[in-house]
Amino acid sequence: MTDNPDPDAAKANNKKVSVMLIRVSILAAIVALIVAGGTEGAKAQGAFTLSSSSFKDGDRLVVKYGGNNKSNPNCVGDNVSPALSWTHPPAGTNSFALIMFDADGRPPIGFVHWLAYGIPASVTGLAEGEGSKPGDKFVGGQNTAKLSSYLGPCAPAGTTHHYVFTLIATDLEPTALKEGMTREEVVKALEGHAKGAAGLFATYTKP
Repeated sequence: MTDNPDPDAAKANNKKVSVMLIRVSILAAIVALIVAGGTEGAKAQGAFTLSSSSFKDGDRLVVKYGGNNKSNPNCVGDNVSPALSWTHPPAGTNSFALIMFDADGRPPIGFVHWLAYGIPASVTGLAEGEGSKPGDKFVGGQNTAKLSSYLGPCAPAGTTHHYVFTLIATDLEPTALKEGMTREEVVKALEGHAKGAAGLFATYTKP
């Protein structure tokens, strides 16, 4: 006997995958737009690269990096921000902006977990846990939960969410942008000021 797949279920799954790809594509397009014309310095110096000692590009984040909101049963982690480091920023870089975006959260617009900017060009990374609280290396923006620091993943049980870490090199001074800006406001403010971008991808599944 041959099993006949449910066509409605298949359509729903295909739609979900398509929507996720569209969200990631939109984020990539935004980054491409704001860094347009600013890549020559990166080519001259070598690849502008973002990396992490906490996870490899494309890996699943371990539980401690998950959110710890006790009122949400899906938040079973310790809310420790992963370590990030970067090399070869483009010439003319004065500061960096960092965005951690969940392509699957809060459909259809996604969920911003971490937004930090005004990171001085002299800074080459953030230690594990450093983004989980206010610090002197960055200005805290407003994530989707209206928090100014890192908020770890809280993916529902049985699902896998996909996260994009994007680091944007800018020619803005570290003090140029005010605290508490949203992702949309930051992206708008970076138009014409981005020198290049580097990224990492990760997934998270509730254990």
